[in-house]
Amino acid sequence: MQGMFKGAGLFIGAAFIALLAGCGSGNVETLPDTREEGTIHISADESFKPVIDAQVAVYEASYPKTKINVHYKPEAECLKDFGVDSIRMVIATRGFTPAEEAFIADSFKIAARQQSLAYDAIAVLVHPSSADSLFTMQELRELLNGSNKKLTPVFDGLKATSTVRYIMDSVLRGEQLSPSVVAARTSEEVVDYVARTPKAIGFVGVSWVGNSQDSLQLSFMQKVKIASIESRDVAGAYIQPVQANIYLGRYPMIRPLVYTLKERHRGLGNGFAAFMAGQRGQLVFRRAYLVPAQLRLNVRPTSLREE
Repeated sequence: MQGMFKGAGLFIGAAFIALLAGCGSGNVETLPDTREEGTIHISADESFKPVIDAQVAVYEASYPKTKINVHYKPEAECLKDFGVDSIRMVIATRGFTPAEEAFIADSFKIAARQQSLAYDAIAVLVHPSSADSLFTMQELRELLNGSNKKLTPVFDGLKATSTVRYIMDSVLRGEQLSPSVVAARTSEEVVDYVARTPKAIGFVGVSWVGNSQDSLQLSFMQKVKIASIESRDVAGAYIQPVQANIYLGRYPMIRPLVYTLKERHRGLGNGFAAFMAGQRGQLVFRRAYLVPAQLRLNVRPTSLREE
C-alpha cells in the first residue's frame, strides 16, 4: 500500500511540472507592442500633418524600436476609423460621441479613452497683393455664403474635412456654402492656390502657416499673407491667430485637437498618447504655434515703443 501512495505522489508531481511547463510556453499571451517597441497604425486629420509628423519624429527618435504609421485623411474619414480595429488611435478636432463610445465598447470590447491635446485656429490667407487683409466675422460669412463675391473662398476639400465642418457649424451656422467655393485636395494646395490667385481667400489650420522656424512654412509665408480677424473681445481690433490670442480666446475661430485611443493593453498607443499629453509633447505643440491643452502658459503684457 505504501508503494502505491509513493507511486501516486510521483505521478502527481510529474503532472504538476508538466502543467507548469505548458503554462510557461503556450498559454502566456505575448503582447504585440510596448511603449518602447513595436509598430502601430493611427489615423489623423490631414489639417494637422505638420505637428503630428513632428510628434512622431521625436517619439521614434526617443524609442528607435517603435514605428508609428500615420494615415492622414479628411476628418470624416478619420472618424470612420473608430470602427476599424487595426487603427489604434484617431486624432481629430473632436473625440467620440456617447453612441460612438458604446459602439467601440460593444464591437471591440475596448474602453476607449480621449483627451484634448492642443488648441488650433483657422488661419485666413490672402494674396500678398490683396487690398483686403482685415475682416470681421460677418464679412467672412458673406464671402462664404456667396452674398459677397469679391473674393473666392478655397478649402482643403468641400466636404468631410475638419476645416469645412468648422466653417459650416461655427461660421455659417446652417447657411449653405457658396457654389463658387474652390476645393483643393490638401492644405498645402490651398496655400498654392491663394499664392497664384489674387482674388482668392484661403482657410487652413494655423499649424500649416504659423511656424516661422519651419522652412516649408516659411516658404509658404513668402507666397501668401495671413489676414487679421476682428477680435472677440474688442470691437474694431483686428488680430492674428498667434498663440496668445488663441490661449486667451480672443481669436474667433478656435478648435481643439483630440486623440481617441483604442488599445486593449498598455502598449505603444498608450505610450504615444502619454508622450503627446506630457511635457515634451506639449512643447512640440507649442513650438508648432498651437496652444498646448495640458501645459500652463504664462502670458505677459508687453508694450512697444516706437523710437
